[in-house]
Amino acid sequence: MKKVLIVSPHFPPVNAADMHRVRQSLPYFEQFGWKPTVLCVDPDYVEMAKDELLANSLPTDAEYIMVKAYSTKYTRKLGLGNLGLRSFIQLLKAGNTLLKKENFDLIYFSTTVFASMPLGRIWKRKFNIPFILDIQDPWRNDYYLTVPKEEKPPKFWFAYNLDKYLERFTVPKANGLIAVSQGYVDTLKSRYPSIKNMPSKTLTFGASVKDFEFINSRFIFKSFVLDHNKTNLIYIGRGGHDMAKSLSVIFEAFKKGLDSHEKFKKCKFWFIGTSYAPDGQGEQTIRPIAKQFGVESFVEEITDRKPYFETLTLLKSADVIVIPGSEDANYTASKLYPNLLAKKPLLCVFHSNSSVVRIVKDLNAGEVVLFDQKLAVEQCLEHMEKIVTQLPYMPETNWEKFQPFTAEAMTKVQCDFFNQVLRSHGL
Repeated sequence: MKKVLIVSPHFPPVNAADMHRVRQSLPYFEQFGWKPTVLCVDPDYVEMAKDELLANSLPTDAEYIMVKAYSTKYTRKLGLGNLGLRSFIQLLKAGNTLLKKENFDLIYFSTTVFASMPLGRIWKRKFNIPFILDIQDPWRNDYYLTVPKEEKPPKFWFAYNLDKYLERFTVPKANGLIAVSQGYVDTLKSRYPSIKNMPSKTLTFGASVKDFEFINSRFIFKSFVLDHNKTNLIYIGRGGHDMAKSLSVIFEAFKKGLDSHEKFKKCKFWFIGTSYAPDGQGEQTIRPIAKQFGVESFVEEITDRKPYFETLTLLKSADVIVIPGSEDANYTASKLYPNLLAKKPLLCVFHSNSSVVRIVKDLNAGEVVLFDQKLAVEQCLEHMEKIVTQLPYMPETNWEKFQPFTAEAMTKVQCDFFNQVLRSHGL
C-alpha cells in the first residue's frame, strides 16, 4: 500500500468548494492502493462558513492532521487574510515532522489555497518526494488584467504579483499536474516550457452518490423556504463579473418570455451563495444585471453561502436548475455533477469551449446555450419555453454514460495518475 500526503488547508467542517475532491475521494483511496493522510488547517482559523454535517460524512479510518494558523485578529491589522500565508509556517512544520517520521511516496496538493503549494518544492528538495498540484482555478489569473478597475477583486495587484511569483517558484518543480480544465494545463505548459513533458491529467470533480444517500437518510435544516406556488429556478454557486454575459443572455431571454408566456410570470429565480465574503458582507453581482433588463422582481440573490448538504436539499427542491458560465472558456463549474444528481430539468449557459457543454450534451442531461454564439438569446428563450411548459418532468439522463464521472471512478483515475507520476520519477 503506497502512502500519499494530501495537503488541503480547507477541510470539513469548513464549507469550501475546493476540498470536495479530497472529501469525496477519501472513501476510495485504499481500494485503489493508496493510504491517505490529510494535512489541513483547524477550522477555527478559517474565515469561512462551517457545516458540521460535512465532517460527519468523512470516513473514520483515514488520518487527519490539523494545524493552527495565525489569527486574523492580528494579521488583519497588517492587511493579511490569506489562509495560505497565515498557515504556511504551521503546515511546513507539521509536514516536516510527518515526512521525517513516515515514508510517504507522494505529496498531493488539492486546494485553491495556492500559497500553500510552494511547500511541495520545499519538501521535494528536503525529502526527495515527488509532488502533484491539483489546479482547480487559475493560480496566476490574468483575466482581471483586462477588466475595469471597479471589477477587479480587492487588493488585486498585491495578490496577482504574489501569485505570479509563487506559481513561477513552484510549478516548474512539480512532478505532475491534475486540472479541472485542459486549458489550465495548456496555459501552464505554455507559460513554463520546461514542463511541456510533465505528466498531466484533466479531471473534473466527481459526482458523489454517497452525498445524496446521506441527505436522504436524515433531516436537513433549510434556512429559508421556497414558494411552491412559484416555478423555482435555482442556481447555487459563486457569482462574479465574469458571468455577466451568460446572465445577460438568461435575463434578456426571460424578459422576452414574460411578454408572450403566462407561465413565465410564475417563475422565481434564486441565486444562492454567490459570494465568498463573510455572511452579511457579500456584494450582489447577479441581481444588478437582472435590474438592467427590468426583471429584478423575479430574482432573489442571497450572497451568503449555505451549508453544503442544505444546498443539495435545495437543488432537489428546485423545479429547474440554472447554471450560468464564466467568460473564461476554461471554466468547468465543479458544481455540475451535484446538479445532475438532483435529477431536475437543467439549463446551462456556457462558453462554447467549456467542457460543461460536451458533458451535458453527451449525457443528454439538460439544455445548453452557447452565450458566445449568435442568436444565444433566442436559443435560451426556446429552451426556457420548452422547460417551463413541460414541467414537471425529469431529464432523460444517460446514467450508464454517467458512471465514469462518479467519485469512485474519478478516484481510480487519480490513483492511476499517482502511479504514473511515480513511474516517471523512477519509483
